[in-house]
Parts: sequence; structure tokens; C-alpha cells
Amino acid sequence: MSRKLLDLWVGFFVALGVAALLFLALRVGSFSTSGFGQTYQLTARFDNIGGLKVRGPVKSAGVVVGRVSDIRFDSETYEALVTLTIDGRYSFPKDTFASILTAGLLGEQYIGLDAGGDERRLKNGDSFAKTQSAVVLEKLISQFMFNKASEGQDAK
Repeated sequence: MSRKLLDLWVGFFVALGVAALLFLALRVGSFSTSGFGQTYQLTARFDNIGGLKVRGPVKSAGVVVGRVSDIRFDSETYEALVTLTIDGRYSFPKDTFASILTAGLLGEQYIGLDAGGDERRLKNGDSFAKTQSAVVLEKLISQFMFNKASEGQDAK
């Protein structure tokens, strides 16, 4: 085997290895577009989204059913407008409740969907009627400290 032919084969396998690593990195990082088949979009309004990020998971009963596709600020209502891309295999009742939850004590934030009992289903472009904003740990701590301080003032 000549040196040029050997170099050609080595280059081919190196390129194939780089392509395989790139493919795996995109799959693990959820960058691939083939994550869900057919999808539809829903919107939700929140007073505070905390550390929610674009491409964060949307879960129902612990199962990932979609991803956060866009986060914008509505300057008229002063709320965060979150767009969710939901897998077409799953449909939710109109009275589904959307909450921003945290995985663990300080983990990533995601949107949890609690299905309601309405027979009508959410369709592409619909909005959630009920939402619950993220719980901000700093606010909870400050409220606790403020309540403890005011208890001390009342005792005097």
C-alpha cells in the first residue's frame, strides 16, 4: 500500500470519527431537530421565570413532553411570555396548569404541566389559563427572616 493511499484512508477515518463525535454531542445536548416528530406550540405567561432557559424541558408526570422554545418580555403586562414546543403525541386539556419547578433544591428549572379534566384540548397557538411562577429562594429566605424579625418586635 502506498503512502498516499494510507494517508487517504487515515484522513477518511479521522473525518468519520469527528462526524460521529459531532453527532453524539448534538444528540446529548438536545440540539438535534429530530428530537420530536410533529409538534405544536403553546404559550404561558409568568410573573417570574427565575432561571428558566430556552430549550429547558417541559414535563408532565415526570416525562419530558416538550421544550421551551422562546422566552420574551411583554412590556405591556410586564410578564414573561414563554413559548413551549410540545410533542404532537401528547395532548392536554384546556384547563392544564403550567408551573415552573426546580429539579432538586438548586437544580435546573423546568416547566411542569398538571393536566386538568376538561374534555376540550389545547391546540397549536393556545395559551395556558393558569400558571404558577418560579419560587425564588432568595425571596423565601428574606420573607422568613422578615417574619422572624417582626416576631421579635411584637414581643417587645
